[in-house]
Amino acid sequence: MSDNEERTPEAGVEAKAAPAKTAPAAAAAAPAKARPAPAKAQAVDGPWAGEGISRRDLLRRGAFSTIALFFAQLGVGALAMFWPSKVSGFGGKVNAGKVTDFPVNGPPAKVRDGKFYISRLPEGVIALYWKCPHLGCTVPWAPDEDHFHCPCHGSIYERTGQNIAGPAPRPMDYMETTIAPNGDVIVDTGKIHQRERYDPSQLTRA
Repeated sequence: MSDNEERTPEAGVEAKAAPAKTAPAAAAAAPAKARPAPAKAQAVDGPWAGEGISRRDLLRRGAFSTIALFFAQLGVGALAMFWPSKVSGFGGKVNAGKVTDFPVNGPPAKVRDGKFYISRLPEGVIALYWKCPHLGCTVPWAPDEDHFHCPCHGSIYERTGQNIAGPAPRPMDYMETTIAPNGDVIVDTGKIHQRERYDPSQLTRA
């Protein structure tokens, strides 16, 4: 081959690759990634589904409802202090009947609802708590003895409640009693009084 002959690349030899693009150019060529759309508030299933209420709104409403209920309960409690419910039976006021239902010096009448006896004397009436002051047994009236006679330990009481025998340390307790204008005997079983001895001042005039 002469020097004047034009040299050509050998077969099988690859041509040099074109220079690679620089990093900034590659970044410019790549398409920009789209930002994710903000998540929508999740709708609530149930009675408010048609109103488009989110869970956050539902929780807010629940919190307000709880606070309102709390203050409503406080208000009801305050009203109950000014208008207490009427209590009947033991612990409250009991209507024992008309004063004329209890004969003077007659057998004391047992009132089961209030756990007491109505004993009427010439000077007035007294409501005697039927619990024995000794150990708390229920004291019955013994007609043949004309006394109260405790079956547990033998304490004996007069119709006034005064103890006269047995281990009882004091007379039977008595309850606050009033007589209404219509003649009803009202006994407040929530007001029970202890005493060292019987005194006529403990009677309610009838």
